[in-house]
Order: sequence, then C-alpha cells, then structure tokens
Amino acid sequence: MSKPRLRPRHRAWSVLALPTLLCTLAGCSSGPAGGTAAPAAGGEAKAAPATSASPTPTGPPGTLFDSFHYSGPDDPAFQAHGWEVRDGAGGPGVKDTWTAAGAAFPSDTTAQGGRIMQLRSSTDGTAQGTKQVEVQSTGSRLLNGTYAARIYLSDKPASGRNGDHVVQTFFPISPSDGSANYSELDYEYMPNGGWGSVGPQLDTTSWFKSDPPDRVTHALKQHLEGWHLMMITAVDGKVTYSLDGKDLFTSTGKYIARENVDVHFSNWFIDLLPSLGATRTWDMKVNWFYYKADQAVSKADVQKTVDEFYAAGTDYVNTLPKS
Repeated sequence: MSKPRLRPRHRAWSVLALPTLLCTLAGCSSGPAGGTAAPAAGGEAKAAPATSASPTPTGPPGTLFDSFHYSGPDDPAFQAHGWEVRDGAGGPGVKDTWTAAGAAFPSDTTAQGGRIMQLRSSTDGTAQGTKQVEVQSTGSRLLNGTYAARIYLSDKPASGRNGDHVVQTFFPISPSDGSANYSELDYEYMPNGGWGSVGPQLDTTSWFKSDPPDRVTHALKQHLEGWHLMMITAVDGKVTYSLDGKDLFTSTGKYIARENVDVHFSNWFIDLLPSLGATRTWDMKVNWFYYKADQAVSKADVQKTVDEFYAAGTDYVNTLPKS
C-alpha cells in the first residue's frame, strides 16, 4: 500500500548545468576553459558558436509533449524544457540517496523513436551503497486534463539477484507536501511487493493529504514487465487511471487534483535487504510524456497525436498558457 511522500521539495539545480543554462538563455558563447575556441589554422582565435535551447514549437493548444531526446541531465534543453533531476536529501525510500547519476537518455530499439529516458537505481543493501533516481517537471503548470506516459516496467533487475522491494512510479504531485490543497495522483509498481504486501502489485492512489495520510487506493496484482501506456484523466470532478486503455480505478469527491502540480518519474527502494548480496541494478524507462489540459483524451487519440509528433520529427511541444 502506498505511503506518504514526505520529503524536502526544494529545487536543486546541478552545479554544472545551471551556469550552462544561464549562458544558453543569455545567448552567450564560450570555448574550452578560456572562453574562446581553439585557434584556427591561420592562428586567429574564433569565438565558439553560441548554443541555444530549442524553441517551443507550435502545436495543438494546451499541450505538453516530450520524447526525451536529450544528451544528458546537463543538456541545456532538458532544463529549459522544464525538467530537473532530484538530488540530495529526503524520502521516500532510503533517505538521502537521490542522485542525478542514474538519469540517462540512451538509444533503445524497443522504444518509439528509438530513444528513452532511463532511470537506473541500484543498491547493495546498505544506505551508503544505494542510489535512487527521480526526474520531475518544474513550474507547477499542470492540473486538470489527461496525463499519459509510455513506460517500461521491470520485474527483475538489470543485474544482480532479484528480490528488492523496488518502486517504479509515475505521479503528478503538489510542489509542497504541506499545501492546504495537497494533490497527488500515483502509479506505483512493486514487482516484489512491499509494506507487507506480496508482489507483483500496481497501486493507483489518489491523495487528499500526505500527513496524516488520507487517500483512496486500488491494487492490481499482475506481472507487468514491458512497455505500457499509463494514463490519468482528471476532469469533471473525477480521476480515472487506465493502463493500456483499460480503466483500473476512479476516485471522486475530495480525492482529485485540487491545485497545480508537477509530474514526477521515480525509481526507488522501500527498504534495505543486505541478505541479497552484491549490488543490484534496476531500470525504469520512459519513452515519452504527453499532457492535454482540461480535456479527457482517449488512448487512441493520445497515441494518434504522439504518432504525428514523431512522424513530423517533433521532439518537444509546449503550448500551455504561461503561468
């Protein structure tokens, strides 16, 4: 069963990435170490060409789409497009083990478009040997509408012995755990169970408060290794979770989104199991994310729109109103 996500919620920019992003947005240029490019053949130094984050392309109004075609977490476009990798302190899971090292954007022949965002967490059963990873949006500009992500869930580690209580998650959430209108809408996949339950288990949970916990939840007991289209539709005073086009759970009343949220993707461990021995590595993959404001969009229409973006070579769209 899901647990509250009490954690520090400050935004922590990468030390290397922030200066790069500021320079990018300012349109400045620099070369290696000294601020100019290496001398050309004739001996004259030339300024390196300025880099710039790709502009927000036009598209259907009220739409956010990202296929995660980035070179890494320090890619200026990654942060200019409103994403960051969590680091530092807090929970859930093994506290204070969050690191940007687990986020990468490799090629993957099983993914639409051939690229993914990979969230790789690892543990050897000790806090010192544990690394958890989470990528989150910034700006808190999402609320009612349709959230959709194509996600690869893992039933076994990429390396090491199976058995960890790992949680692979996709969830919109309030920027502050203490908000009076706290909102959180969770998918949590636990291939080996956790908190006393036996896996595999996919929890879908709508929260009203994080402390004390006040939520409604539904559990699907099923192995889910592979790619899935996970959707949350929050419109007309109800929230519906659907997996590959099949409705799983609906919440109403106070268990809905009540304020603007950010979307998070996270791969973490409930507890430590040193008895499993050497380091285990767990992968969660995200192919793309799509959001349509204020509308309930069917699975077929979500996929049709995403297919059109890929066919046009469009990696990113943001036509949401400026907050």
